[in-house]
Amino acid sequence: MPDIIKYHYIYIVECADKTLYTGYTTDIEKRVTTHNAKKGAKYTKVRLPVQLVYSERYLDKVTAQKREYAIKQLSKQQKLALWQ
Repeated sequence: MPDIIKYHYIYIVECADKTLYTGYTTDIEKRVTTHNAKKGAKYTKVRLPVQLVYSERYLDKVTAQKREYAIKQLSKQQKLALWQ
């Protein structure tokens, strides 16, 4: 049997106040649910609900986390341009 590939994701959620939050996970659906259950990042806990607006998939954690860092350095307008 072949090994199951474990993907690594970076994602952007839009908060209820229209701010954006960028994060890393191995399970996007679970992570968004966690955010909306007030068990996610401190930033999102007071800005609920959040909605997934963008994601990228990677084969390794290091590459995904480097991309997460790069996206966090972007302006809001640059982040919006990723999916609009």
